[in-house]
Amino acid sequence: MIRVDVPGAPPLLLEYLVLDFNGTLARDGVLSEGVAEALRALSEKIEIHVVTADTFGRAAGELEGLPCRLQLLPAGGQAEAKRAYLHGLGADRAAAIGNGRNDARMLGEAALGICVLGPEGAAGETLLAADAAVASPLDALGLLIDPLRLVATLRD
Repeated sequence: MIRVDVPGAPPLLLEYLVLDFNGTLARDGVLSEGVAEALRALSEKIEIHVVTADTFGRAAGELEGLPCRLQLLPAGGQAEAKRAYLHGLGADRAAAIGNGRNDARMLGEAALGICVLGPEGAAGETLLAADAAVASPLDALGLLIDPLRLVATLRD
């Protein structure tokens, strides 16, 4: 579990991390450099789930051997499928990271939502739904590896 104590807010007690794959962890279906190592480090603290429609068909291969659960989603209705997956785990105990329009509801309803503004950009509504925005997947995962970084961003 990851505990984040933000002054002026109740503590965040995070048991789950739900991640989008393409545009968030991967570019053009290929896992971004350093992400595998960060996921390994983070898995010691939190249960990791990756939800994706797998546009490029590479998610299973890219995530093979990594400590995460992969959930492949149908091409349609992804926003609702991601939101429902989050709620199935417990949205109040989960962090969510994404960049696409279909991630907005998931980020907005998670205890902590982080938007990645990477090379593929980010949907405006997803950015607005997030609690924090970062430049890369490593920056996003780093906020959870070292939660004091979140305090600086989220404090009153």
